[in-house]
Amino acid sequence: MMTKKTTSASSAFLILFLCQMITALEVPLDPILLKELSQPPTITQQSPKDYIVDPRENIVIQCEAKGKPPPSFSWTRNGTHFDIDKDARVTVKPNSGTLVINIMNGGKAEAYEGVYQCTARNERGAAISNNIVIRSSRSPLWTKEKVEPKHVREGDPLVLHCSPPVGLPPPIIFWMDNSFQRLPQNERVSQGLNGDLYFSNVKPEDTREDYICYARFNHTQTIQQKQPISVKVFSMDSLNETISANLSDTDFYGAKPLTERRPTLLTPVGSTSNKVELRGNVLLLECIAEGLPTPVIRWIKEGGELPINRTFFENFKKTLKIIEVSEADSGKYKCVARNPLGSTHHTITVTVKAAPYWITAPRNLVLSPGEDGTLICRANGNPKPNISWLTNGVPIAIAPEDPSRKVDGDTIIFSDVQERSSAVYQCNASNEYGYLLANAFVNVLAEPPRILTPANKLYQVIANNPALLDCAFFGSPVPEIEWFKGVKGSILRGDLYVFHDNGTLEIPVAQKDSTGTYTCVARNKLGKVQNEVHLEVKDPTMIIKQPEYKIIQRGGQVSFECTIKHDPTLIPAITWVKDNGELPDDERFIIHKDSLAIMNVTDKDDGTYTCVANTTLDSVSASAVLTVVDRPNPPFDLELTDQLERSIQLSWIPGYDNKSPITNFVIEYEDGMHEPGVWHYQTEVLGTQTTVQLKLSPYVNYSFRVIAVNEIGRSQPSEASEQYLTKAAKPDENPSGVQGIGSEPDNLVIIWEPLKGFQSNGPGLQYKVSWRQKDVGDEWTSVIVANVSKYIVSGTPTFVPYEIKVQALNDLGYAPEPAEVIGHSGEDLPMVAPGNVQVHIVNSTLAKVHWDPVPLKTVRGHLQGYRIYYWKVQSLSKRRRRHVEKKILTFSGNKTHGMLPGLEPYSSYKLNVRVVNGKGEGPASSDKLFKTPEGVPSSPSFLKITNPTLDSLTLEWGLPTHPNGVLIAYTLKFQPINSTHELGPLVEIRIPANETSLILSNLNYSTRYKFYFYAQTSVGAGSQITEEAVTIMDEAMASRQVDIATQGWFIGLMCAVALLILILLIVCFIRRNKGGKYPVKEKEDAHADPEIQPMKEDDGTFGEYSDAEDHKPLKKGSRTPSDRTVKKEDSDDSLVDYGEGVNGQFNEDGSFIGQYSGKKEKEPAEGNESSEAPSPVNAMNSFV
Repeated sequence: MMTKKTTSASSAFLILFLCQMITALEVPLDPILLKELSQPPTITQQSPKDYIVDPRENIVIQCEAKGKPPPSFSWTRNGTHFDIDKDARVTVKPNSGTLVINIMNGGKAEAYEGVYQCTARNERGAAISNNIVIRSSRSPLWTKEKVEPKHVREGDPLVLHCSPPVGLPPPIIFWMDNSFQRLPQNERVSQGLNGDLYFSNVKPEDTREDYICYARFNHTQTIQQKQPISVKVFSMDSLNETISANLSDTDFYGAKPLTERRPTLLTPVGSTSNKVELRGNVLLLECIAEGLPTPVIRWIKEGGELPINRTFFENFKKTLKIIEVSEADSGKYKCVARNPLGSTHHTITVTVKAAPYWITAPRNLVLSPGEDGTLICRANGNPKPNISWLTNGVPIAIAPEDPSRKVDGDTIIFSDVQERSSAVYQCNASNEYGYLLANAFVNVLAEPPRILTPANKLYQVIANNPALLDCAFFGSPVPEIEWFKGVKGSILRGDLYVFHDNGTLEIPVAQKDSTGTYTCVARNKLGKVQNEVHLEVKDPTMIIKQPEYKIIQRGGQVSFECTIKHDPTLIPAITWVKDNGELPDDERFIIHKDSLAIMNVTDKDDGTYTCVANTTLDSVSASAVLTVVDRPNPPFDLELTDQLERSIQLSWIPGYDNKSPITNFVIEYEDGMHEPGVWHYQTEVLGTQTTVQLKLSPYVNYSFRVIAVNEIGRSQPSEASEQYLTKAAKPDENPSGVQGIGSEPDNLVIIWEPLKGFQSNGPGLQYKVSWRQKDVGDEWTSVIVANVSKYIVSGTPTFVPYEIKVQALNDLGYAPEPAEVIGHSGEDLPMVAPGNVQVHIVNSTLAKVHWDPVPLKTVRGHLQGYRIYYWKVQSLSKRRRRHVEKKILTFSGNKTHGMLPGLEPYSSYKLNVRVVNGKGEGPASSDKLFKTPEGVPSSPSFLKITNPTLDSLTLEWGLPTHPNGVLIAYTLKFQPINSTHELGPLVEIRIPANETSLILSNLNYSTRYKFYFYAQTSVGAGSQITEEAVTIMDEAMASRQVDIATQGWFIGLMCAVALLILILLIVCFIRRNKGGKYPVKEKEDAHADPEIQPMKEDDGTFGEYSDAEDHKPLKKGSRTPSDRTVKKEDSDDSLVDYGEGVNGQFNEDGSFIGQYSGKKEKEPAEGNESSEAPSPVNAMNSFV
């Protein structure tokens, strides 16, 4: 009795601790809180347990951890302390435990291989990483070996061994040839899992000298190559020839013929084998068999089924692949190799073992002083793993004693913990296939209450829905939570509220009167804290007018309405969905404020449409179905009656018309004998008929089907009727498209369009091909050929006409007599060239060519026309072309003349003429030389105006790009442009052709001129270019103005003007004293600050009183480009195309050339080019 009581008490004690563990304190993931609380280390990042490194790169072993205070790091290597400071190649990343081993500068990765473990430690404990095994990747070369050629008899099996070098990690194997092309693999030839290449049986085409096995080491990105293997396959015929050549006639010889054989396994050997695989891995089982014919492989699992969704067959079903294997996949797997001569099999017994895997991994535990808790570490595996505990990286058996803890197998029980109980515990679960290591800390904290929910947080809910008011808290011991409503409200209790363990207050059914302020109070023995939150209860959103069910015909339009009512403080959003998915992205769907319209409805629009009204707090919806009338259902119950040789009756039952009357039925047939699976149109009848009499052809295996048609469209075809085979008969028709053409000069190719299967009317379809030379009186020559579409008659004369006919026949007789067609034997190249070639010059760019036609007998084919080859020899202006470009013009038919357009003037050309037939060109005529006359030149390549002075301008120009003859002169025309953009009288100057510049004198100062310039040949004037320029005003002119100012008449005039101004000033002064205002005064009052109206930069006058006439913009076309190049007028040639463009230039004083550029920038006023201040003399000059 006492024993039972003790057991019961122990169980109760354990249950109590488990319950307390469930309610143990958890630290909320609040960043501010986490910064303030002490916390033992936690490993956050580490390198994999089995870490293969690249020997060409630095070794980086990761170890990152967090904790408060920040942890320090140390390392062990092969179980002993790793002193990092003693090795100059090893460094630790700042604020981290990650090791960086520098091997880039002479170090060797092999020297640092070993087992590494990281420890992160602070005052609260120590966490450790996994054992990280560092190994350097290796990609060794193939061992040297002598590869013997393989000599194999056709049909025998063959295995080409790869035997790759052992690398780390193992290499990927593949077979290629010398051209780096993968060798083709199939059911007969394939690569095994071990890399060997297996041949179930060899064929002569397997003979080659470059079977090469490659091993790719991905880690080091290298590929190693085995010596090429040569394979020679001896066929039975070649082997017999070799034997007979070495034996006398009296000897018996002969290799055994190629014999078929039942399968045997090349791999694995024997009848049974075993395979061990780990849980979670990929199971690969392989069977490769030899035999003739090539065997096929089938896989079964004895006593069970292969797992669905995890089973895959690879390598032409020679490899069985099962992913994510578990213990349930253990068992016997049988592969069966079979061919027509028999089968063989192999049984593989699979045992699935398991490295340790977690059932319950230990979790961090936060307790307050005096509390209890547990750490649980449960793992499974095959075999079952051993569980061991460590504390702060030290086995718990030799760790310092802690009276608050007790180890019970996979559980550590804590009772009445104190702050000194804080530590990091490690659980290690291991078996022979691996281990698991987990860190979990016990953190003992004493903290006053804290509320983590933001103060005055606003919660909004819809009436009659639950309201959840958060009060996230933290404290150690765990605080008690109380809720109050209002400033002086009492504590909330009763059935109206639900109080959650995490501090949340739930109001299951919130009403409008639930709106208000709620206060959360958190208390423990170390203090008290409170927080206020606010609740608003809103009216629900409702749909007061819902969409309604609609029926619409395809092509019409439909509209669904959706009107809602909502809380005035919420903003609703209405969306539409179709069949619980988004509306199609189609412009036919138009969404309005309270409705959805669908234009041009299609069959796809059929479905359920839902109006969804969303606010930030609630969502309501209403649906309606749209039914679209559709095509009819297919007819059914087809029946054949009244079966005759050339007709039959078909009847059927119509399908449902889907609310659109059936207008007609379409009947189709299939010829199961000649074109199975292909359906052809037979006839159609009105929609009121359900029976039709059909005409039939002989020797056709008919099946029929019926399609119903209404205004919406065609139905799906009906099921096919029973088959009906008509009797055979002689052909009713002959092949069409009969032609006779020659592919060579001495043959005639007769081609035709063969009859289709059902047109043969019977078995044994053949063709009788007949031909004879026309107009010679020969007898018909005939031959009967199989069901082909071409026959070649050899030994024919070149290009002579033949009469041809092709007649169909089958086993029952001939078709009616066919019609005759005319064809020709093959063409040959023409024999002679056209003669008497003459050239008539029409103008400088056009010539007419005449020739005599060649005799038709010499054409030796269908005359297609004549072809002229012509090319430019040289320009008569002594400008040679860079290369000779021949041009070709073809004139169809039996023409004797042709025009050559696009010639260049004043040039020398050559041409020849050839006759063309279907075979090609004949010989060329003798080259004919001709010359084109002069033409008008192109515009000068450029025109520049430089060195502007008071009364002169300098003009420079370039030769025309295309002179098109001998230049005889240049013509320059110019005229002045006044301030109102009117053109003055035109002056014309003729300039000798050898000049390239001209100085124009006696021009007016400060005057704009427009120039027109072009070149001339004896034929006439070429295209012109234009330019504008302005003469300048210099200091000399200013001195002349001063001299004018000293003249007596001008002094008198100025005195009179000054007197008038003085009188005006006196009058204004008098009016001002009387309180009156004058216009100038009003404007001065409006703009009292003189800096508000500065002088304009254009002309130096006041902006308020400037004359609008002084600021007229230049007319379009009066500007020239700033780079002084000239845009040509009426010319198709481009200076840029000929590389003769001219860069812009400026005068030494930087004047007019920049001012009158073609760029769209602000330009100075036309009448004020000078930068001098305005003077009375200038004012007088404006009247000139």
